[in-house]
Amino acid sequence: MAESAAPWIAAQRARLLAQRGHAWLLQGPSGLGQYELALELVRAWLCDHPGAPGACGACASCHGIAVRTHPDLYVLMPETRMLALGWPLPEKAQTEIDDKKRKPSREIRVDAMRDAVEFTQRTSSRGRGKAVLVYPAEQMNHITANALLKTLEEPPGDARFVLATEAAHELLPTIRSRCLAHTMAWPAQGQMQPWLQQQGVDAKAADALLRAAGGRPHEALALARAGRSPAAWALIPRAVAQGDAAALAEFEPAEAVQVLQKVCHDALAVRAGAAPRYFAPQDLPPAEGLPGFAVLTRWSRALVQHARTAEHPFNAGLMREALAAQAQQALAPRR
Repeated sequence: MAESAAPWIAAQRARLLAQRGHAWLLQGPSGLGQYELALELVRAWLCDHPGAPGACGACASCHGIAVRTHPDLYVLMPETRMLALGWPLPEKAQTEIDDKKRKPSREIRVDAMRDAVEFTQRTSSRGRGKAVLVYPAEQMNHITANALLKTLEEPPGDARFVLATEAAHELLPTIRSRCLAHTMAWPAQGQMQPWLQQQGVDAKAADALLRAAGGRPHEALALARAGRSPAAWALIPRAVAQGDAAALAEFEPAEAVQVLQKVCHDALAVRAGAAPRYFAPQDLPPAEGLPGFAVLTRWSRALVQHARTAEHPFNAGLMREALAAQAQQALAPRR
């Protein structure tokens, strides 16, 4: 039996299933459940006994998806993301990685897309059609996206697609134009903490993690499952203001950049007299000591540049030290 969907995901699933279309594009900020909604849609499309709300959760098809072996579902993700979410890699790709010929890809490979296109042209194994789930869709490069384009334009009769993205603006306009777009809905304030508690997150920690995630419940749950400590999170702004790289030690470089972007955002908000979003006011350096907007804006732009190269094979420890030194310089009290 599959886990029940969050209430805001279930409501969106019901609305989308009531509409007709062969390709959906689920778009919106990260942490709102694009992947979860995409998976709910393909479960319902392939279910042996679907109802108006969605899949039954008990049939052989639902079980096949739950254990990642459904013959009529093709999942297209970066190999790193597939491994993290428990989806099996194609045999050839797994062999290449096992033999140390290459590392798992961080983008959706064109070879995998061509295999997916071929998959859609074959007959359905269970007679409920075929489904292709692409996430995160912005990880397709132009060659990969173009390999999908013709199939989206002229899909085989029983094939359906769902593309989920956190950066729709990075997709080819021709991809966007061939999909029905759905913007992810923010959950109601009263829904998020009870849901997190149902997932095993302590009530007090749920509040802090929701703040750390900017009010995005799926991101908050990911932080909880990664073992992120709310107490340690609260210490980060003042620690990096002192140049303490140890505050970033548990984060990979790309994650460390995202954390510092949150610190920078809140510093700018406090400097403008607004409420911070990711940290409690008392966790941040005092507003009267923060530098001017020009300094903080330059830091924000530098972090955007770091985000573009954070996945490169730099020495992680040295990069964290450099990021902390830059944060210390940016947050130095104004004279």
